[in-house]
Amino acid sequence: MLQERPEESARFVVERLFPKAEAARPEIALVLGSGLGYLADRLEDARVLPYREIPHFAVPTAPGHGGNLVSGRLAGRPVLCMQGRFHYYEGHSMRTLTYPIRVMRALGIKKLILTNAAGGLDPEFSPGDLMLINDHINFMGANPLIGPNEGPGPRFQDMSFAYDLGMRETILKAARELGIPLSEGVYLGYSGPSFETRAEIRLFRSFGCRAVGMSTVPEVIVANHAGIRVAAISCITNLAAGILEQPISGEEVIQAAAAAAEKFVGLLTRSVALL
Repeated sequence: MLQERPEESARFVVERLFPKAEAARPEIALVLGSGLGYLADRLEDARVLPYREIPHFAVPTAPGHGGNLVSGRLAGRPVLCMQGRFHYYEGHSMRTLTYPIRVMRALGIKKLILTNAAGGLDPEFSPGDLMLINDHINFMGANPLIGPNEGPGPRFQDMSFAYDLGMRETILKAARELGIPLSEGVYLGYSGPSFETRAEIRLFRSFGCRAVGMSTVPEVIVANHAGIRVAAISCITNLAAGILEQPISGEEVIQAAAAAAEKFVGLLTRSVALL
């Protein structure tokens, strides 16, 4: 049955990444977005499992998404990292792109930090700035919970507190300790793959959103449904259409994410230590 597939994938992951019974199993997972996968290369005692080898996993096609599940230690704590994710614009169903979150639940993950590269809607943003997401708007035209309710959450999942307050406070504390500017804001999930028009950006700004991107929202919905506590951070890689008088490119997004590498790694490392 469909609900048994995450358990099958989880058993395979355990065999490959945690072969010893006494191995510390992580309760914290990180999803590393466009151009942000370098954090997985910093893990101690890292073990790498390509997505293509995991039963029922898809393979990412987006630039800047390595396609590996990596276990190891960050700040001395066991973590599991997704080095790259799947997107709706790649042609995946909502079920496929959120399937790894269901596998995380089967693995015993309790806390999840999602990251993404996003366009800034606030003219005060500069490329390389970081924004802690405190809420979102789903503008993708689909919801990953459509279809049979596979639990453990209810048929109608409450999303009033989608982004865990305690985790957000911990990440803000980490940013203060490191002297890293970190603001909060609402993220709008957009299907892509085309970038937004000027009119769309004006609409999104009128909604009160500060960043827009093509991921994260479906994963947050499924994580909430699965009982996993969630936080999410956007790396602002460009200012959205109409804010600056210049075209936007995918290469620009990857380059800006890479430029923010040390700041981003530092924030996530300290946050994991404090969680």
